[in-house]
Amino acid sequence: MSIDAMVKRIEELKAEKDAVILSHNYQLPEVQRIADFVGDSLELAQKARDVSQSVIVFCGVHFMAETAALLSPEKTVLLPVMEAGCPMADMIDAPGLASMRAAHPDALVVCYVNSTAQVKAMSDVCCTSANAHGVVARIDPDSEVIFVPDRYLGMQVEKRTGRSLIKWPGYCPTHAKLVVEHVERARREHPGAPVIVHPESRPDVCEAADAVLSTGGMCRFARETSAPVVIVGTEVGLIDRLERENPAKKFVPLDERATCPNMKKTRLENVMAALETRHGRVTIAEPIASQARRAVEEMFASGRIRKAKY
Repeated sequence: MSIDAMVKRIEELKAEKDAVILSHNYQLPEVQRIADFVGDSLELAQKARDVSQSVIVFCGVHFMAETAALLSPEKTVLLPVMEAGCPMADMIDAPGLASMRAAHPDALVVCYVNSTAQVKAMSDVCCTSANAHGVVARIDPDSEVIFVPDRYLGMQVEKRTGRSLIKWPGYCPTHAKLVVEHVERARREHPGAPVIVHPESRPDVCEAADAVLSTGGMCRFARETSAPVVIVGTEVGLIDRLERENPAKKFVPLDERATCPNMKKTRLENVMAALETRHGRVTIAEPIASQARRAVEEMFASGRIRKAKY
């Protein structure tokens, strides 16, 4: 089928199946363009919780679809490509977190959403790259904090909150490819252009940049800046959205090779097949589902975060 034919068929199926399509900013351009909503992890979690449709087609990776299923247990959540995983999420497992908790029994566990439902279920609260510092700031300053699994995001939280975290040594392989030499080259080639990078980047890259932002924050920066050229240090999929929303500005990837292969697995034909067959339904068994949901919902709450009963 041609792209136009697939787009038309997807629109028909959405109406037939009472479905909504959510897409992460790193998805292929053609997938982002057929989505009802495109956003970062925090925005997509909020949208999954609030949409009225009974079926959610989640164009992203597995942990994101799990989060949607946790927040909307009464809905059917479909991941078009079940093999779309996350290397960072795979860097921590339940036994590993259990060992860390045993070594620090009084610590609260803050879990980045880039993790499995099992790991979330063993945590006190979840966070995204957009709200991690705010979540940690809600924890009593005298309490130890375990932060999993991204050590680089954890370092940015330490910088913003002024407190020390016990960090799991995980990282995003795509963002880890970005190095200071990329920033230096970009500044030579585009003098005066602001450099924005994702907090999953290495600390020296973050230090060399003008701003450290989630992808949602990058979208806001792009709208508000008067700069005609912006250097963007994150997965290259975001560039298409930035260009669509800001046609008068130029966006240059810090490294055009910063591509997440898992985010690029989802294609239009996969979305269409998921709608036609309900292939790729994501479910989480109890009691993990309830425990993980509590940690995710705590992220949206206010007030002090207290240690949960696991």
